[in-house]
Amino acid sequence: MNTQKNTITALIVLILWSCSSEKEVDKKMVLNQKNKKVVVYQVFTRLFGNTNSTNKPWGTIEENGVGKFNDFTDKALTEIKKLGVTHIWYTGVPHHDVITDYTEFGISNDDPDVVKGRAGSPYAVKDYYNVNPDLAENVENRLQEFESLIERTHKNGLKVIIDIVPNHVARNYQGLTNPEGIKDFGVDDNKTVVYDVNNNFYYNPNEPFQVPDFLDDFQPLGGEKHLLSDRKFDENPSKWTGNGSRLSKPDRNDWYETVKINYGISPEGKKDFNELPASFENENYQKHFEFWQDKTVPNSWIKFRDIALYWLEKGVDGFRFDMAEMVPVEFWSYLNSNIKMKNPDAFLLAEVYNPSLYRDYIKKGKMDYLYDKVQLYDTLKNVMQGRGLTDHIPPIQDDLKDIEHHMLHFLENHDEQRIASPEFAGNFEKGKPAMVVSATISTSPTMIYFGQELGEDGSENAGFGAPSRTSIFDYIGVPAFQRWVNDKKFDGGKSTKEELALRDFYKRLLNFTISSNALMGEYHDLHQFNRENTENYNAKILSFTRFSDNEKLLIVSNFDSEKRVQFELKIPSEIIKKWNLTNGTYVLKDQLYNQKSFDLKVENSQATLKIVINPLESFILKLQ
Repeated sequence: MNTQKNTITALIVLILWSCSSEKEVDKKMVLNQKNKKVVVYQVFTRLFGNTNSTNKPWGTIEENGVGKFNDFTDKALTEIKKLGVTHIWYTGVPHHDVITDYTEFGISNDDPDVVKGRAGSPYAVKDYYNVNPDLAENVENRLQEFESLIERTHKNGLKVIIDIVPNHVARNYQGLTNPEGIKDFGVDDNKTVVYDVNNNFYYNPNEPFQVPDFLDDFQPLGGEKHLLSDRKFDENPSKWTGNGSRLSKPDRNDWYETVKINYGISPEGKKDFNELPASFENENYQKHFEFWQDKTVPNSWIKFRDIALYWLEKGVDGFRFDMAEMVPVEFWSYLNSNIKMKNPDAFLLAEVYNPSLYRDYIKKGKMDYLYDKVQLYDTLKNVMQGRGLTDHIPPIQDDLKDIEHHMLHFLENHDEQRIASPEFAGNFEKGKPAMVVSATISTSPTMIYFGQELGEDGSENAGFGAPSRTSIFDYIGVPAFQRWVNDKKFDGGKSTKEELALRDFYKRLLNFTISSNALMGEYHDLHQFNRENTENYNAKILSFTRFSDNEKLLIVSNFDSEKRVQFELKIPSEIIKKWNLTNGTYVLKDQLYNQKSFDLKVENSQATLKIVINPLESFILKLQ
């Protein structure tokens, strides 16, 4: 990446921007973000096209197989697009540590003592300027194969998202194909001190790194003998570990395979960089970009800026930032404003779990979207498991109403248990009402994880880690998904009737969401009103309205897996007024399966709707 060229380009954009109305720019950004619902399909790239069903614990790449970039054929991408998807998050693309031997291609072997699993964690990145060699048919041309996948994805009408992990890198980071002028992390560090503002890492001078003590229930590679698995790893002086552990001998539960990046925060917590001015959260990304132009920033900031711009140049449309809250918000202001100057439509999704930080990372950090994990996801999980009440859902929407568009919704991802796993709900059907609610309750993006639409249960014992989550650390096959892949025909030819019915449900739901303008409009809760005023309406039912000028929806879901419920849904007078309804009878038709119609009766500013809803059933009712 030519950094000077990018800086000049960005400055030109800044000049052009300053000549136009700031309000006009902001208005265009809002229109670009809000005119259509976004659906992200997260796919674990190495697992997608793997048709090998051996599934031996700790199996090698030869034994258990691996998927490739080339498995994402036009047919595969067409089927993903037809599911109702707008963006694909290709997880595990940057070159991370793996145990497979690629030394014949000039790639150093990775030490099992500091690698999780045999296929390695995608969040222990070894080289940000190239891609995982496992994913290539021809390892020498691995970058070109990914570039072709980007082009294929775009040709099929989909946007491309990849991971960037700013908080940490692999202990043995080594760039083999860096652009001219780009140095690896840590090359210029002063290793005689714990901290320097421009060091990329934190150090324990005069203390060598020691491999954690592993217990009998876990040994690298499952205890298999390996030339490099000798409880030694050459790192002197020792670096601080990715999760913040300062120990030269981290615990086995630490992120021992990674080292923490230094962003210019001293061990005592002092920030050795400029902080944003007061009220700067109200400024747009152009102002944030302008703010940093005359500031000196830590070297790590520049390295990650160059990485992001490199992938944008390759055609990537956005990034998912791992553990963003472990990195200072000022860095995100710097990085994301640089990204947006290059591509104003770039999709920026961050993993932030602390609700008290949400608004800072959105407004100051210029993030587009954050995970709605600890509020909506965790609440829906409790309801699906029969331990929680739908009463707890409307307050979440009220609490987040000023930032609801920025809170991405999901029910599965690579970190979470599969809905169908016994440890979660034990039945993929229990995810259906939650999916309707998750996808329709706000204007935010919806994300699904590959195999979720087929009821994958994550029961395979891959080696590192426990079943219930599809392994991201080992070579493994994903049985329900493999049946749909059907020897790379991507037609569901081996899927069960139940799996195909579930995929049809997801297809109907997601396609409706990306075509509905009501889902980009207003929200009004019906739940509390009906809890107080409606007989038989209970805490396993949820109802709300979504509406725009030309589309009015009533959404009702039954989370009860056993009981059919009948009640008379009441619509508050303020909704009748907003919808301009007069006395009479109106027809509402279900948009999921188009099989049921309901009569909405309006009389004297009161409206009622007779509902009979089966266990785990949902209706998306549209006013005709």
